[in-house]
Amino acid sequence: MKQTRNDVRNVAIIAHVDHGKTTLVDELLKQSGVFRENQEVAERIMDSGDIERERGITILSKNTAVMYKGTKINIIDTPGHADFGGEVERVLKMVNGVILVVDAFEGVMPQTRFVLKKALELNHPVIVCINKIDRPEARPEEIIDEVLELFIDLDANEKQLDCPFVFASAKEGTATLDLDNENANMSPLFETILNYIPAPVGDPDAGTQVLISTIDYNEYVGRIGVGKVDNGSICVGQEVVIVNHHEPKKQQKVKVSKLYEFDGLNKTEVKEAKFGSITAISGIADIHIGDTLCSPANPKPIPFQKISEPTIAMQFIVNDSPLAGQEGKYVTSRHLRDRLFRELNTDVSLRVEETDTTESFKVSGRGELHLSVLIENMRREGYEFAVSKAQVLYHTDEDGKKLEPMELVYVDVPEEFSGTVIEKLSIRKGELMNMKPINGGYTRLEFSIPARGLIGYRGEFLTDTKGNGIMNSVFDGYGPYKGDIQYRKQGSLIAFEAGEAITYGLYNAQERGVLFIGPGEKVYAGMVIGQNGRGEDIELNVCKTKHLTNTRSSSADEALRLTPPRVLSLEQALEFIDTDELLEITPESLRIRKKILDPTMRKRSAQKK
Repeated sequence: MKQTRNDVRNVAIIAHVDHGKTTLVDELLKQSGVFRENQEVAERIMDSGDIERERGITILSKNTAVMYKGTKINIIDTPGHADFGGEVERVLKMVNGVILVVDAFEGVMPQTRFVLKKALELNHPVIVCINKIDRPEARPEEIIDEVLELFIDLDANEKQLDCPFVFASAKEGTATLDLDNENANMSPLFETILNYIPAPVGDPDAGTQVLISTIDYNEYVGRIGVGKVDNGSICVGQEVVIVNHHEPKKQQKVKVSKLYEFDGLNKTEVKEAKFGSITAISGIADIHIGDTLCSPANPKPIPFQKISEPTIAMQFIVNDSPLAGQEGKYVTSRHLRDRLFRELNTDVSLRVEETDTTESFKVSGRGELHLSVLIENMRREGYEFAVSKAQVLYHTDEDGKKLEPMELVYVDVPEEFSGTVIEKLSIRKGELMNMKPINGGYTRLEFSIPARGLIGYRGEFLTDTKGNGIMNSVFDGYGPYKGDIQYRKQGSLIAFEAGEAITYGLYNAQERGVLFIGPGEKVYAGMVIGQNGRGEDIELNVCKTKHLTNTRSSSADEALRLTPPRVLSLEQALEFIDTDELLEITPESLRIRKKILDPTMRKRSAQKK
């Protein structure tokens, strides 16, 4: 017999990046009494990774739970970035409803549409939380209309359209159901969750069924599967069978060694988890996302959508430059291989393939940000390696025609820059679909563009719009190949010999373009030291000293004025490199270099092409 379990609610918080999901979860935790009165609490407690905290983005979904009036509310904080969309799709299978957070000024954004579409497809009820109503330029009434238009656009049914609206300021820790009446805490949001999100339903007497929706990883206990108990219950020491909806042949007997439930920010060990509970299971080495744990008597997998395919790939290569091995702790191909395959434990949207050489691995992901976060993490852990320019992954249709990944791009820019943006994106094979004025003298442009057209564009975009433009993109399936795109108009300035860069050599070099290095930096032949003002590559000797004569003294060098070099961040360097270049990554340095360091060999290779 199916029963309802009224003491539990399972809810996910979904939103566009930067609309305040994580801050909202912080407040729900604080106000439900998870922390002691005098406890020091960091901002955005849920973003536990260093990169998550620095960039203010959520990369992995996080589970937490709070108690409110005797009901346990399991909350899942999901990422808002398109590159981590795979995370959102999966965790929605664990919950019975969602809270859609929308910024009271920015309103509906591309990712809002993407995450809401996923929730509506699963028929989840939606609570709309209009956040940041304390912003001076907030426009909550207009946002209500925008959100309802989006619901109609996405074919929501009548029940979904009749959703409750909660107005909140996560920063102030307040929520209200009525804009005219202020409230001092989050209780209206808690009450709405209890009243509107359905309690989980299941059969307590049926065989065990737990769908694993996310994987956690811990050095001590290995892989931890997190999922909702759909039917029956699961106990420590119980024998279960692993089955998978997409792999009918998979049937593996395992034993549950430890069970945890979430309590605030911690995992608490439990002996048994009943239907409707979100539980974490450790001790099963070979557990994967999409697996269902069942009782051996009736092994029935729960259907599960396939994880979205990667659209972009890079080569991760053992560093073989003349400066290799001087700054990194882990430099060999075995180190690189182990680390990349270890990443697959937690990141399911990633693919790692071995190539015909042991020195290089093909790593595919959902976008540039997805791969750059992995590179940054490895760099901080002491790895040294090189990566190639990102390339998109093509498909072919039944007729053998080439298909490429397409993106929908939404650009908000001040009116005076819209012409430049349209021109630049058109060169990159972008097609303008829509253009409308939005408040504050901004224009919103919507483009359909090949994913490779966006590679290396973000830096240029910020320069063109003087830092005032906002650009968001979302994957839009595969479309016919749009033809060749020229990425970079300027060539590179290349060091001619190995040594240390000297002021005199750099002074002569800076007339040719923008330098990336300053005096005293180590260089080697074939290393890119700057960007040429023209289209071709030029080799320069930056280690050259001035010849001294009786009349010329070395102190004359002191008068030479150098323009400060342009120091590239990891993202800028990944955007800058061309197809014949590599980015050398060490814990201390980022160096751009030609794939072929020897100038004669490089010319021969270019002539063959």
